[in-house]
Amino acid sequence: MNQNVIYALEMLGQGMLGIFVVLGLIALGVFLLQKLDGKKK
Repeated sequence: MNQNVIYALEMLGQGMLGIFVVLGLIALGVFLLQKLDGKKK
């Protein structure tokens, strides 16, 4: 396989991993905010 193709696939994998990490952090943040908000009421 071409070295550029392998490099592109590695970049794609890192990008997808980064997106999942960010989405996970956002979901965790929203969950924590809802828990904290629920205690106030």
